[in-house]
Amino acid sequence: MKTFRMRQEDVVREWHHIDATNQILGKLAVRVATLLMGKHRPTFTPGVDTGDFVVITGAERVTVTGGKDGKKVYRRYTGWIGGLVEESYEDLQQKKPEKIIELAVRRMLPKNRLGRQMFGRLKVYAGDEHPHTAQKPQTMTLSK
Repeated sequence: MKTFRMRQEDVVREWHHIDATNQILGKLAVRVATLLMGKHRPTFTPGVDTGDFVVITGAERVTVTGGKDGKKVYRRYTGWIGGLVEESYEDLQQKKPEKIIELAVRRMLPKNRLGRQMFGRLKVYAGDEHPHTAQKPQTMTLSK
């Protein structure tokens, strides 16, 4: 039996549209990361980027469970002394709701140049409209 190895030039990418309204953040991020990596395909190859494009709308209406909306804190470091910046989930939800989904998905992807390439195919929008209708994305429904 021979091992199948997908070549980069043979990859055919699809477009998926997911509505994040009333979806749980973690479950949504797992599904999106799987689509971006290409693990849903039988031709998945670890060293080749075989994933699809994903468009997410309704990012402002994503939910978290277990009271995390009041407790969850996003931390980043600016590089300066005393440069720890903390933002709560509620503040980030009001200012940049797309950032919440982007951070959750980015942290589930590989931490290398292949992961950065995969993350570039994620498009997140706060409202219900997106500019990718010409690509004819397939609408996916996620179970709760």
